[in-house]
Amino acid sequence: MFGTILKLLTLCALAHSINAHTLKQQPQQLPITPEQKYLIVRGETPAASAASEEHVQFNDAATLLLSAFKRQQLEAGPELEECTQPGHKASFSGIDYFILLSMLVVSLGIGIFYGFFQTGGSSSDDFLLGSGMSLLPVTLSLTTSFITAIELLGNPSEMYFQGTQFVLIVIPMLLVIPVAVKIFYPIYFKMELTSCYEYLGIRFGKEIRVLGALLYVVQMCFYTAVAVLAPAIALSKATGLDTKIAVVLIYVVCVFYSSMGGIKACVIADSFQAAVLAVSLVLIVLLGCFYSGSPVQVFQMAAERNRLEFFNFDPSPTTRHSVWSVVIGGFFYWTSLFCTNQASVQKCMSLKSLRLAKIALGFAIIGLVVVFLLNFYTGLMVFTHYADCDPLSVERITASDQLLPYYVINTYDHVYTVAGIFVAGIFAASLGTVASALNSLSAVTCEDLLINGMNIKISPEKGATYAKWMSLGFGVGSFGLVFIVEHLGGVLQATLTLNGLIGGVTLGLFVLGIGCKQANSKGAFYGGLLSLALVIFVGVGAQLSNVQIPTLPTSVEHCDCHVNVTGIIEDLLSESLLPAPEQGFTSWSIFRLSYMWFSMVGCLLTVFLGWLISVIIDALQRRSVLKITAKGIDNPAITEEVFKSDNPVLFTTMKPVELTSGEGHVNLAIRLDDEYNTK
Repeated sequence: MFGTILKLLTLCALAHSINAHTLKQQPQQLPITPEQKYLIVRGETPAASAASEEHVQFNDAATLLLSAFKRQQLEAGPELEECTQPGHKASFSGIDYFILLSMLVVSLGIGIFYGFFQTGGSSSDDFLLGSGMSLLPVTLSLTTSFITAIELLGNPSEMYFQGTQFVLIVIPMLLVIPVAVKIFYPIYFKMELTSCYEYLGIRFGKEIRVLGALLYVVQMCFYTAVAVLAPAIALSKATGLDTKIAVVLIYVVCVFYSSMGGIKACVIADSFQAAVLAVSLVLIVLLGCFYSGSPVQVFQMAAERNRLEFFNFDPSPTTRHSVWSVVIGGFFYWTSLFCTNQASVQKCMSLKSLRLAKIALGFAIIGLVVVFLLNFYTGLMVFTHYADCDPLSVERITASDQLLPYYVINTYDHVYTVAGIFVAGIFAASLGTVASALNSLSAVTCEDLLINGMNIKISPEKGATYAKWMSLGFGVGSFGLVFIVEHLGGVLQATLTLNGLIGGVTLGLFVLGIGCKQANSKGAFYGGLLSLALVIFVGVGAQLSNVQIPTLPTSVEHCDCHVNVTGIIEDLLSESLLPAPEQGFTSWSIFRLSYMWFSMVGCLLTVFLGWLISVIIDALQRRSVLKITAKGIDNPAITEEVFKSDNPVLFTTMKPVELTSGEGHVNLAIRLDDEYNTK
């Protein structure tokens, strides 16, 4: 229906323009792009076309056509409701609320058990590291830590509106495994770290350790707020569940069991929530095979409607998703999450040995790949179901991330418990993300900021108490940020982008310390700050430029309700024929860089600038050192009068410092000649 009306409008425009001018492309005008929604018949400026006779005739004909179509709708459509009427919107039943609350109550029960009835956990090591946990729960907890509700709702929407190019993101996940188990985690276990930022302190000094910890605190506080708010908004729009109620439920449960039970409660709760999430995903896929089509039908429909795309080798860095941006950029993004994110490192360190940590990490990544593939397939399944009636175009939903909740609750409304299990799975993903973040934030604050940064002495007995209160404080602070971010609109996407940027800079500091012998403390500090400023400038500029990403075509040809086509066409007619001119610094091409490259840019900038500044500082220090040779003085700043003094020249012998105990750690990235002292 919609396509027929557009064709009639095009014929109307051509008929009233046949005696005017043929379509000509003037050199000074912009080329006609495929994204323009209707034909530009006369090649003149908008100001001139508004007064032309052909333009007036076109508007008159379009107005008559729209009026006739409205009358036709009124005469022929009493038996069908409008698509935006309440009868076509999803609902959430009482049994669905019961399932959701049951999942939350079980999570609270885990916190109560480990907080009040489980023996041990009185020291900071027990609370933050768990003192040797089992392999299976840690593996499941690691998997849920990397699955956020934003991804569970966003991945199907990506397949639906943009195609399958993003599926290649599972490749860099697998590529990270050898990097993690061969490079990063052996260092962490050898040093017996509680916080991964302790390595930065050993390698570069206190300032870099504090810098890394502060970056993590800022990153995770905002990220947890977005990770809760984004799915709460999507679920409220699609199910009617109040946003504030959803946010309060998630934070109350998370803050309670993470602050009471510590890392043990987080890991066990994550294991339970992983089971809920797995059941919800598998159930949706199985039901989709019956209600939306078999896998053969799903991929056939995706191929017919141009959704299948895996080999976009466009070398332009501004291409949103290509093989290069998804695989290479995704590799840096996942490396920062798996290897230098305290939430994941802390769980691996809770295991008894490095061997168990490697096994847990490998199985967690494989499980994550399986979950992502199921999630991607769900998006294609939803597209098959709505191939001829896009719910976003007919205003059944108002945003793309509401697509999957609407599909589940609307399609399976007559199947009891499905909607409740699905929403419980979404809540489980949010709970796992937030609880892990709160526990890791308390660890970073205790170990890196208070003990190391502020030199506050905390005994092991009081460490658990401090960590509990900090976990509670970060939960309350993150909860407050939710309501700030809620009123800032576009900051949601900006916060997610900045999460990748900060993670890239942090990864760069670790790579600089491990792989570059010449790097020193000042180089790492100033290089990290300068890189952070540059990547944030690029990221914020990209958000301000607000580049609209065109979606793949959708259809409303066979909807079972009245589509407000006249309103859609009126919106099209009111649009400007030519794109608005870009002005200011936001028009720079750097701000069109794909967001997939942000982590890589942050990492490589930090490594390069840190190395360069270190080399410069080292060269300046060498030139300032007094060099005495057989020929005399090499430093022209000192005259020969100094050597006429009767005082003898004292020579010192440099010997390596010997460790007085068997403890300590060897950092292969530290230059041996820096470890000398005078005796």
